[in-house]
Amino acid sequence: MSNDLKSRYEAGIELAQKAAKIALGHYETALDVEWKHDESPVTIADRESEKFLRSSLKKYFNKDGFLGEEYDDEPGDSGYRWIIDPIDGTRNFVRGIPIWATLLGLEYKGEMLAGITVAPALNQTYRALRGDGAFRNDVKINVSTIDNLRSSQLFYSSISWFVKAGMEKEFLAIAGETEKQRGFGDFYGFVLVAQGAGEIMIEYGVHAWDVAAIIPLIEEAGGKFSDWKGAKSIFASDVLVTNGILHQQILERLSKKPKG
Repeated sequence: MSNDLKSRYEAGIELAQKAAKIALGHYETALDVEWKHDESPVTIADRESEKFLRSSLKKYFNKDGFLGEEYDDEPGDSGYRWIIDPIDGTRNFVRGIPIWATLLGLEYKGEMLAGITVAPALNQTYRALRGDGAFRNDVKINVSTIDNLRSSQLFYSSISWFVKAGMEKEFLAIAGETEKQRGFGDFYGFVLVAQGAGEIMIEYGVHAWDVAAIIPLIEEAGGKFSDWKGAKSIFASDVLVTNGILHQQILERLSKKPKG
């Protein structure tokens, strides 16, 4: 591991935790909620957290680039780029549901090398670095070894997203083959797969900042990340995360239209 990468990873953990605390300070308070052009909510907590992360990281790594949800893409010269979602799960945040997190991914020349997910209301930090494993707080985590759909647990965000994608029937057919289904959307379904609490997370309508921090975590935990066609990109709007064992089975089902 290079010193450049290690120093960024360690700084990223510390600063993501601080940014999450800034957001936590606004949690369960009276907030003005604005609605963006894509009908997603944004608050002062989102903006303050992202501003803090950008300004703090720039002090240490002023040649790095930035991509975030709330502010413009900033190119850099070092090859490194930080990808920021200050509050993943803003809808939960504004309604007093504690399932939300600050996400920080670190990319180098197009490859996601590190991911940090801080859920302050749950007192949990998920983190991963290439070759170093995946952790929840300081406990190493791994995906499950369940190898059949009948015994698997499926996570998703909302049925409405599959309706928008024109994939409602396909999704319900997959759900019908699994043992249990839980509507834990946003970051939470992904980290639950990483820690072995479920086997499948299917999501639609995501952006780069929603998944950049997730990729290293899932892969270092032994799982697999792709879009619904099997390719890996932070820019795909559809995402499949599994324990790896069940990945191909789900891809095949996503590609087939049910009869009738």
